[in-house]
Amino acid sequence: MAPSESRQFKRKDAIGLATKGTLIFGGAGLFMSAIQNTLTKQNVGAWGVITKTGGTVGIAAAMGGSYMFFRNAAANLRETDDYLNSALGGLVAGSIMGTKFRTMPAVIGYGAGLALILGAFDYTGGSLTGLFKDMNMDEVTRKEMLRAGRRRPIDETVEELGEGRGIYPAGYEDRRRARLTEKYGIDFTNVEKR
Repeated sequence: MAPSESRQFKRKDAIGLATKGTLIFGGAGLFMSAIQNTLTKQNVGAWGVITKTGGTVGIAAAMGGSYMFFRNAAANLRETDDYLNSALGGLVAGSIMGTKFRTMPAVIGYGAGLALILGAFDYTGGSLTGLFKDMNMDEVTRKEMLRAGRRRPIDETVEELGEGRGIYPAGYEDRRRARLTEKYGIDFTNVEKR
């Protein structure tokens, strides 16, 4: 893409987005902590969400806030919005997750792993369908095009699966009557059709 065709970069509020990320991931951490609290073997009570498994809330909130801050701060400093910003945010957030294990290999490993996953996800267009998706085509047209590529003629389906059991191609009733007449010797021509 030529520099004249590139989109104009818009600066982002890194602190505001980090606050929003902290609150969202903190809420998710609170939900996970509540689940952990209900699964404990001893009765720790309702406050166990904070006292017993509250570390989950803190780690999740710190991960969300740091990811959003570093991702947007890197975008503002580099004046570009690409997959490297997500990878940098993932590196910091993964490192925070690794501190829970209190070893340097865990900090480096979780940081590198989350950086790789989030960077690759952003590189492929931020979706699991991939980067090379036609933005001018609406979703209904795209799905119809995909179905048309996989559609098989009814004759091929009948040949492979056979008739009956819900598959009734043209002329099925006549062929069925002929088979029954041949097998049992009874004339089914006067029998009503279904």
